[in-house]
Amino acid sequence: MKKLIAEFFGTLWLVLGGCGSAVFAAAYPELGIGFAGVSLAFGLTVLTMAYAIGHISGCHLNPAVTFGLWAGGRFEGKDVVPYIISQVLGALAGASIIYLIASGKPGFELGGFAANGYGELSPGGYGMTAALVCEIAMTFMFLIIILGATHSKAPKGFAGVAIGLGLTLIHLISIPVTNTSVNPARSTSQALFAGGDYAGQLWLFWVAPIVGAIIAGFLYKYLSPEEE
Repeated sequence: MKKLIAEFFGTLWLVLGGCGSAVFAAAYPELGIGFAGVSLAFGLTVLTMAYAIGHISGCHLNPAVTFGLWAGGRFEGKDVVPYIISQVLGALAGASIIYLIASGKPGFELGGFAANGYGELSPGGYGMTAALVCEIAMTFMFLIIILGATHSKAPKGFAGVAIGLGLTLIHLISIPVTNTSVNPARSTSQALFAGGDYAGQLWLFWVAPIVGAIIAGFLYKYLSPEEE
């Protein structure tokens, strides 16, 4: 239960910090945050939580990470579903806080609410195939970073930095394509508020990240098995 509570609050922080920066700060050009600022915000949420709750739950904060760690032999299969439920609930709580704050401003319009999308909903107008490839590739690399940084033979104490910076880089690459998911819980929380076509496209942001993560998990397990 302690692990599930940690995942709940960790995922809440990821959505509140990452998506919150997009909803609040990126909307105002004079603040100078832009895509780079949002990318850094997502990376910082993972970096901070890695040291805050990593020793409690492993700091997954993401159903794709949970599946990838399971495929890599780092996580028990019986815990996959409870972790995912906690992550989705945490993400929804984070999105609810963003909504409550944002709706307090006169003239508030929900808009895309930092949701993910392709086609007309893609920031750069990228199509479904491009979005699918992007999300699979980005999540694959994210899991390679996670599995490598947390390996028993990796330098100790630096995993959070590598993972946080990795997520920042992933956002710098892919925000123009899909607004960057690589995390089904994060995508679900925003799509349920944005509704409409965003909710209709949510399937891709579950399928692609999980596929990419599982491939990475099996591959990394083959390349670099844990020390006995």
